[in-house]
This record gives sequence, structure tokens and C-alpha cells, in this order.
Amino acid sequence: MRRIVLCAWVLALGVLAGAQAVRPFVHPLFTDHAILQRGPAAPVWGWTTPGAKVTVRLGAVQAEATADADGKWLAKLGPLEAGGPFTLQIDGPQHVTLQDVLVGDVWLCSGQSNMQMGVNGVQNAQAEIDGADLPHIRLYTVPDRPAFAPQTLVTGNWSVCTPETVKNFSATAFFFGRMLHQDLHVPIGLLHSSWGGTICEAWASADALRAMPDFTQALDELPHDGGDVFGPDEFPAKLDAWLAAHDPEPTPARSTPEFSDAKWATLTVPGAWSAGTLGDFRGVLWLRRTFDVPDEGDGVDLTLHLGTINGDAVVWLNGTKLGEKDDVKTEHDYAVPGKLVKAGRNTVVVRVLATEAGGGFLSPAKRLTVEFAAPDLEPQPLDGPWRLQVGVDARKTPGLPRKADWTPNRVSVLYNGMIAPLLPFAIKGAIWYQGESNAGRGKQYQTLLPTMIKDWRARFGVGDFPFYIVQIANFMAVQDAPSDSAWAELREAQWFTTQRVPNTGLACLIDIGEAQNIHPRNKQEVGRRLALNAEALTYGMKVAYSGPTFKALTLDGNRARLTFDHAEGGLKAKGDKLTGFAVAGDDGKFVWADAVIDGATVVVTAADIPHPTVVRYAWADDPVCNLYNAADLPAVPFRTDGK
Repeated sequence: MRRIVLCAWVLALGVLAGAQAVRPFVHPLFTDHAILQRGPAAPVWGWTTPGAKVTVRLGAVQAEATADADGKWLAKLGPLEAGGPFTLQIDGPQHVTLQDVLVGDVWLCSGQSNMQMGVNGVQNAQAEIDGADLPHIRLYTVPDRPAFAPQTLVTGNWSVCTPETVKNFSATAFFFGRMLHQDLHVPIGLLHSSWGGTICEAWASADALRAMPDFTQALDELPHDGGDVFGPDEFPAKLDAWLAAHDPEPTPARSTPEFSDAKWATLTVPGAWSAGTLGDFRGVLWLRRTFDVPDEGDGVDLTLHLGTINGDAVVWLNGTKLGEKDDVKTEHDYAVPGKLVKAGRNTVVVRVLATEAGGGFLSPAKRLTVEFAAPDLEPQPLDGPWRLQVGVDARKTPGLPRKADWTPNRVSVLYNGMIAPLLPFAIKGAIWYQGESNAGRGKQYQTLLPTMIKDWRARFGVGDFPFYIVQIANFMAVQDAPSDSAWAELREAQWFTTQRVPNTGLACLIDIGEAQNIHPRNKQEVGRRLALNAEALTYGMKVAYSGPTFKALTLDGNRARLTFDHAEGGLKAKGDKLTGFAVAGDDGKFVWADAVIDGATVVVTAADIPHPTVVRYAWADDPVCNLYNAADLPAVPFRTDGK
């Protein structure tokens, strides 16, 4: 249990998600049951009053820090040796004691839904859950959260691995960590940050993506005021809190007919905000317009037509809220009961939350009208001059909240909300299971994934840490003839990354996918193959960690001979006949080939191709292929003309 002695007067204030929030004395990554990285000094940090001294103790190891001008303090503990449990004590203006803290190896586990999939979704799930009483494995899941600017805080807690805590935890991460813990006999921490269906570029920082011209436009279209995204249930309260903090005039006053707008500016409607003096405006705008109702219209039902408005717009008539819409394709049409309609002057008020460039009233002037239910009453126009006031200019005031459409697939938003808050927590390395959402952009992924890896490594500050990639599994229908494949090209990009980026490795899954299920349930084998990479390449154990990988092609008449790395112990086919190979000649037309194992090589021929020039293996969405090495690890798909 965390025991804190609070001194309220020393709490430091900061900005999180666009609203004033207390920045904690100790960052939320440090809780009871936490795990710290062994080896290099592990940062521990938080916030307090500028200049305050803070002491951090873990067993016999101690470090000190002084809060900077912004109130942030950071102490580096270590180097630390694996072990525990320990008590972590942080002393300064406040006193925090954290219990049951371990020291071991911490792995960051990220990606999309196949990383996110819980242990309760795998094969033999109940048996795996029941056997997960492993107190020296610690689990932390970062909540789903997109953000338009890098965040500093995260909500969550470390937990001890038990049947209860593991059932919804990442299965890939758990099986990876379990094998490392069992084979290395050290505590393992699994820091899980993934989101289903997400694209790689959402996980990379904006600064890193600036190096890729492909993403320039998408980056330029992002809001630049540091605001955050909230779901539909949270958003109204977040916006109200932000308005209360930054808008000098309360909402109820401006929505009433009695309010004086005499000093407001004028905007011609329809039109864009930029048509006036606002330019590329982002923030909150208030607009007011009156129309006259003849005596015979007193108490008559009417419909208010405002057309489409680019932004989240709330509409009032005579102080009564009529409704709200945030879809630029949906027109603002409101049926108004007669009890709200009075003879004489009536006042329409619109509050617009403008979050993107190019906002304004978008429909033609003829669509902006007041239409009475009585046919003898002429419609009243609503185009022309409206009174305008800036409520809050988000370009000058940070933290404008947005309503989430629950699509996190925008450049950098998951780095901002789900990776940046973890920095600079010390980690041993990372495992990555993502790529399905980037299929169709394999060539781009060859640059994108290495860009993200380089960026993460620089920001975590622990050097070029190990980064192990899951190659996306076989999926979809088996194809009758050789053909191009977007999934094969994405797998190739993942493989190329391991050849071009130091300290990386690949877990090939070309044999354990499911044709009808993009989420294969055999996550035990995924975790095992990732752990083999780590044990061989990070921990120096003498284990086979990769299936055969293409090394060289030799052409001799109608024969193409392939040599492989990771073929120690020989090659083998699982089944009666070696399958999965295709060849083409100079015309580039591929046909299925006959393939035989000849020692440590494979010889490929095709009756219709007298002079083959190119060979492909497992080059399909869901290939039929069966080449393995003596360690029972599958050959990595390849094409000899890859680039």
C-alpha cells in the first residue's frame, strides 16, 4: 500500500490534457509492486516546489535530486542488481513509501490488436490463467489515449502477475516475459502500451516523422495547441472545465437574449472565419443573430436552418439550448416548439468549437432561414451580418480539448499519449507486434519502422536497446496461383528492418496464422519465438532463434539454388513435399516451382521456366509453405528480387 504524508502547500501545478492538474510528487509509473531496470542507473522522477531537495532510497542504494525551475526532480538510482522485494522511499517536501518493488528487466510491449489481445483469448486460456501465479513478473498496462502533444503523465498501476491480473493482459507480452523469467531466473516487468487497429505512424513522434516527406501534410494538419482527445462521455465536462478556466464570460449569459453584444465584431454569414480578421482560427467562437417574428407568428412552431458548420456547434434560441452537432456533413436543422417563439425580436446564439483550419458556415445563403409552420408566414433569412466574439483563442491558450471519434489513426497521437508519458523510464528493450494496419504500404514501412525505432531509442536514453519484431502471420484465403501480396511486402519490410537496424530481431509467424482470424490464438508460440530472439541476441544464450533466412541465389541453366543462414543442423520440410516456392524468368511471370532440399541448400526448378531468374518463397497473404530448420523454426518469407 502506498503511504503518503501530504503537505498541500508544496503541490506543484501543471497542465495535463489541457486542464490545470496537480503534477504528482512521484510520477505514476512508480507505484507499489513496481519493477526497476537492473544495470544502468534507473531514473525516478516527479514534481515539487522549485529548488526542493529530494532523496530516493532503494535498499542500500540512494540518490538525490533538486527540483528545477519547473518543479521537476529526477534522481538516478543505481546501478542496481536484480532482486527484491524492496521498499522504495522518496523523501523531500513530501514522503512516499512504495512497497514490494523488484529490480529486474523491463520490456516495453507495443503494437496493435495482436499485442493487445489478452490471455483470456488464447488457446487453452483457462489453463494458462490458472497457472499464472508468478509474483516475480510485474504487469503495467498504459490506458488507450491519443493526444495532439506529448504528455507527461499516465494513469495506471503495476500489479503482481496472478490469475486475476493476467487474464486481460497482453498474451504475447505475458508468454514472452514468462519464458524469460523461467529461463533467466530474474524478475521481469512488462510495460504494455498497445491499441488495436492502429497504424505505425501513430506511434512515432512528430519530430521523427518530419524526416519522411510522406507525412508532412498529415503533420501540418494536426492541431498545434497541445489539446487532448476525450470520448463522448468525458468530453462535455472537459470542455466545460476548460471554458471555465479560460473564457472570461460565462456561457449562460451569452446565450440569452438580454445579453448585450454591441461591442462585438461582425462576421458575414455564410463564410469562413478566415474571411475576417481571425485567420487560421482554432478555439471557441460566439455568434449571435436576431430575427423578427410578426404578431401572428407568436407561439407558432418553426424550424431553424443553419446549414453545415465546420466545428462542434451548440445552438440556442432565446436562451434555450436546441442541440449540438459536430459532423460537418450534417446540417443544423432544429424543430422549435411554439412556446419558445415570441412576437418581436428573437435571438439565435451559436457557440462553435473550431479545431481545424478552414472553419465557418459552409452552406449557401438560401439554406440559412427561419421556416414557420404556418404557411402564410414568410421565412426569415439568417444570412448576412452576425455578431462575433472570440471566447478563447486556442492558438494563445493551450490545451483545447477535442471530442474523440475513437480513431487513434493520426500521425504521432499514440506516441504523444502512450509512449511520451513513459519517458525516461529505464527499460531493457522492446517487442513490437504491428503491421496489419500498414499492409499495402510495405515500401513506406521499410523507412517508417526504422524511423520509429531510432526515435524511441533516442528518447528513452538507454542506448540502442533491443527491439524485437513480430512478423505478421499468414491470413486470408489461399491463392491458387502466384501473385503479388500486400501482406508479403509488409513482412518483407519487417525483415529488412532487422537487417538494416542494429540490435533487432524477427519472430516469424508464417506457419501459425489462421485464414479466417486476423488474431491467431496461438500466442504462446509468438511469445516463445520473441523470447528466443531475446535469449540469443540480448542475453547471449546458445539457442536457435530464427528459421532459415535467404542468403544467396545461384543460377545454373534451369536450376536455381538457394543458400540460407540459420540452417544449422540442416533444412527440412514438414510434409511429404517441399512447398511454397515460385519462379519466374525474364518476363517476370511466376509459376509454382518444384523444390528439393540438397544438404544445406534448396534447388528450385519449373518445367515451363528453362532459365529462371527470380525465386520467391511464401510470397502470399496466406502461403502454403513448409521449410524449417532443425530447431523447428519456419523459414522467413522472401523474394530474391526484393528491394
